[in-house]
Amino acid sequence: QVQLVESGGGLVQSGGSLRLSCAASGRTFNNYAVGWFRQAPGKEREFVAGINWSGSTTDYADSVKGRFTISRDNAKNTVYLQMNSLKPEDTATYYCAARSIVHSSSPTLYRYWGQGTQVTVSS
Repeated sequence: QVQLVESGGGLVQSGGSLRLSCAASGRTFNNYAVGWFRQAPGKEREFVAGINWSGSTTDYADSVKGRFTISRDNAKNTVYLQMNSLKPEDTATYYCAARSIVHSSSPTLYRYWGQGTQVTVSS
């Protein structure tokens, strides 16, 4: 079992920044890839960013490329999502999820999920 806890969400003005954290406990975290997803009210959950087990490979949704950066510190069992130049359309609940070794943009392929953290960007 892997337990995931997100933190760092909040209310920010358009153009501002936030850093989300995904802290893991349980099994050896550095065996797992991590994805960040988000879900706005009335919309499907969508892929935001992913990172493989070692941090050597990352992937981003087109909508966040150049603004968001995913990284991980396996010594701290934590994955980060640095979000810059935030826009109102980034408003959503953000979730981190873990799966073995390689990340994916499909949420159905992730076994472990956190409870989510709310990000609200005001215009």
